[in-house]
Amino acid sequence: MAAKKFAETILKLMRWKLIGSFPDNKKVLIIAAPHTSIQDFIMGWLGLHSFGVNAKFIIKKEFFFFPVGPIIRALGAVPVKRGDRNNDMVAQMVEQYKKRDSFFLVITPEGTRKKVKRWKKGFHQIAMQAGVPIVLSGRKIEGLSVDMITLDNIKASTLAVNHLIDIGHNSIALINGPENAFSANERQKGYEK
Repeated sequence: MAAKKFAETILKLMRWKLIGSFPDNKKVLIIAAPHTSIQDFIMGWLGLHSFGVNAKFIIKKEFFFFPVGPIIRALGAVPVKRGDRNNDMVAQMVEQYKKRDSFFLVITPEGTRKKVKRWKKGFHQIAMQAGVPIVLSGRKIEGLSVDMITLDNIKASTLAVNHLIDIGHNSIALINGPENAFSANERQKGYEK
C-alpha cells in the first residue's frame, strides 16, 4: 500500500494522470516495449504501482551487488543468469506463476536497451505455458491483440511545456533519451510544438 501511495504522489507531482484501469487478473505477463532507457523503468514502475500492481521484473544477476542488489530486489527485481543454455529461464518463470496465487511479471522482449529488429520469443512461451494473459505497456503496436497501457508522449510533453510557460517560464530545456528511442522522439515533437 505504501508503494501505491508513493507512486500516486510522485505522478501527481509530475502532473501525470492515469486513465482507465489495469486488467482484473491475478496473474499477468506485462510486456514493456520499447525499453530504451532507465526512464522507461521508472515511469513503468510508478504507473503499475499506481494501479496497485506490485510487479516483478527480471534483471541480469550481475546487478545484484551491494548496495544496488538490496535496493532493486525491494523494487521487485528477480535475478536471472543469462547466456547459460542449461538455465531454462522460461521454465523458471512458468514455475513462479504456478507456485503463486498472484504474480505480475514485466519483461522487455527486446532483451536489451539497444534497438533490435525482432523481439525475443521467451515472453510468449512463458505466457502460453503458464496460461496467463499478456498486457503490453509502452506503445501501441498495430495488429497485436492484447490489452495495452500506452502513453501519449507528444501530448504529455506539450502539456508540460505549456504549463511551464503559463506559470512564467520562458527558457525551457528538454533532457531526453537517445535519439533512436521511439518515446524520446515523441517527447521531442511535443516539446517543439
